[in-house]
Amino acid sequence: MEKYNVYGKPGCGFCTRAKRLLDRMNLDYNYIDIDEDSQARFFVKEVIGAKKVPQIFKGNEYIGGFTELEDSLK
Repeated sequence: MEKYNVYGKPGCGFCTRAKRLLDRMNLDYNYIDIDEDSQARFFVKEVIGAKKVPQIFKGNEYIGGFTELEDSLK
């Protein structure tokens, strides 16, 4: 099973909700703090073009934010 990557930052409520949802469903994920990781911040802002977090991937597949994650798991 492919691992999820959750790009987020401290104080982000939807980031916390995404991690809780993945935990509840026993799905493996990496949490990448874009405040601590400048390459991840560049990736989210410049490559994806996102202005908000979380930004979530399943392996190489882009999921989107929390709502899209929730929808994809239903």
